[in-house]
Amino acid sequence: MGEQNSLTQTVTELVDSPGGQIVMDIREFMISRIKYIVAIFLLGVMIGFPLTKSVISWLIDPSRLPDDVNIIVVTPVEYILLQFHIATSLGAFFVMSYLFFEAAWRGLSNDSVKQRIAELNLQPPSFGPTVILTILSTLGLALLGLFYSWEFLTPMILQYLTDDAQSAGISTEWRLSGYVGFIVSLALASVIGFQSPVATLLILRMGVLERTEIRAYRRHIWFTAFLLGALLSPPDPLSLFLVAMPVVILFELALIADSITRRG
Repeated sequence: MGEQNSLTQTVTELVDSPGGQIVMDIREFMISRIKYIVAIFLLGVMIGFPLTKSVISWLIDPSRLPDDVNIIVVTPVEYILLQFHIATSLGAFFVMSYLFFEAAWRGLSNDSVKQRIAELNLQPPSFGPTVILTILSTLGLALLGLFYSWEFLTPMILQYLTDDAQSAGISTEWRLSGYVGFIVSLALASVIGFQSPVATLLILRMGVLERTEIRAYRRHIWFTAFLLGALLSPPDPLSLFLVAMPVVILFELALIADSITRRG
């Protein structure tokens, strides 16, 4: 009985804490916006599904494939399931975008969030040129990551994997869902990885960590970049290097930019 009371008291303390209040506020917000979330998701699916055939046809165009590579469908429902997966992914992206902007718009006015920010002694920027520049930088780096993935990373890795298989006398036939998933994974890895300078500068400017502290964790950050590269790329040194190195380079450039624009 005493253990049960202790557990109840612990749960109550967690709920009453600033972090617990933030979680409860998020829960109430999600419940109050469930209709909007479902509607936005369905809108994304309805917009995306008619476009999936064009997207898939564009991805498997022979000019985008290495020589002597065939794309195959191995089950009767694979193509329609891939279309549905792409459409639902677009719906999920719409929902995440809505939640992000809603949270950014309302989050800083929340009393629990304000209290937690005060406890952590953070200095979030007010809406103005800094926020606008951050948003533009995020979008620009995302586009740069897509360009890097599509024009350099993906063709090089696909050609390398094709040559490696064909040199062993193996016929190169790729499953449609695996091929599309591979391209999307590399694109997402590049888009996320190219956000490293924005994340680094935000951490520094908001006072979460000092530049000396981040430099102390440099090896850990490098290791994390290569670990994510290993998870999101084929298991070979070339792919690992091509995915991880831009993240590391952009991270180091962010530290240099911070040291130039701000002393301390």
